Amino acid sequence: MDDRPLTPRSDGFGRSKKNQDPLLFKKYFSKYRTIKKIGEGSFGKVYKAEYDGEYYAVKFEDRNKGQNLLEAEATIMSYLKGPNIPVIKSFGYSGDYNILVMQLLGKSLEELFNKLQKFSVKTSALLIYQMISILQYIHDKHIIHRDIKPDNFVMGLNKKNAILYLLDFGLAKKYRSSRTLVQYPYIKKKKLTGTARYASIHALEEMEQSRRDDMESIGYVIMYFLRGNLPWQGLKIKSKEDKYKKILDKKKETSSKDLCINFPDEFREFVEYTRNLDYEEEPAYEKYRNKFYNLICNKRGESFDYVYDWTTESDLKKREIPHNDDNEGKATTTKDVEIRSRAKEKEKIIDPMHNTINNDNNNNQMNPVKASNDLNNLAQPSVKEEDALKMEDNNIVTDKVDSRCCTM
Repeated sequence: MDDRPLTPRSDGFGRSKKNQDPLLFKKYFSKYRTIKKIGEGSFGKVYKAEYDGEYYAVKFEDRNKGQNLLEAEATIMSYLKGPNIPVIKSFGYSGDYNILVMQLLGKSLEELFNKLQKFSVKTSALLIYQMISILQYIHDKHIIHRDIKPDNFVMGLNKKNAILYLLDFGLAKKYRSSRTLVQYPYIKKKKLTGTARYASIHALEEMEQSRRDDMESIGYVIMYFLRGNLPWQGLKIKSKEDKYKKILDKKKETSSKDLCINFPDEFREFVEYTRNLDYEEEPAYEKYRNKFYNLICNKRGESFDYVYDWTTESDLKKREIPHNDDNEGKATTTKDVEIRSRAKEKEKIIDPMHNTINNDNNNNQMNPVKASNDLNNLAQPSVKEEDALKMEDNNIVTDKVDSRCCTM
């Protein structure tokens, strides 16, 4: 029986035994069968999986490496649950791995940039408009991302190919009490969290991060797309500490004018504004979103149609256009404001933390294990920081991640 030739339906078809990936072609949570590896990094590995004719992304994190960021990421993404946040299906573990199953998305902005080398002004404005909206959404829910970079922004697939999504919340945390809305203490000498190339000046100076740092980072991401590179890339570096110092020095000596030279003033104004925000200051999301809308529709006379540099005829036929203002070139944002207002009112009525992470109803061969820490424990400051503030946050405390022990 073991000597029978492999067929296309066989698990091992097309693979040599020598190079066989132990995570491939196996079922997780008794349903999601991995069929292709689609990514790898210091965080772990990501695979495309199939179940009942649908495709999903399955993220694996080695539990022996001691990071255990995936459970925090699953908790925060389940809590955020929004139109630009990937849908979480299940979280659990199998053997040495933490496993997160979520919505399968398309290419990251880094992949698209590597192919095109530069993005046009229109594409960059379309992207930063959405980035500002995404950050406003997560900031309103008391979360900061802390690792803004091109790899973590991903386009949707098929009907959703016009929509930008934000990924990788493993380094995200709460920045304020959800009950009192008071921000956690401003602390210096915090080790850098995030990616140095896109990190804010304050983050590189080892200061506590807040909303301003996420906003400053998207400015650098967009200028990377427009310019093709950033002035602090390619520096001669001896060590990690030397790298951070040289990048910081170069960022500080590069004015917003020099960084954004030869591009519309809206980009320079945004970088300059975010660099000068105070620690507790709420960013002017609406103001700068409108500026980029006006740049496309009024100044350039183009349509706000979500047609990017990489958009094909096939994409246009598949897609479901995100709701926005009319595409006639008039920069009236009344509809946008009304929709966001209605969404905020709805958010006050429905507590998103009462959603569990496992949205699958089939629990065959899946035994519940002790659930993870709640959002507070995952995202609040350390005990010492909290003692200094003497603050209790009782608004988001009770719900746990619906973790599952996964059998293959």
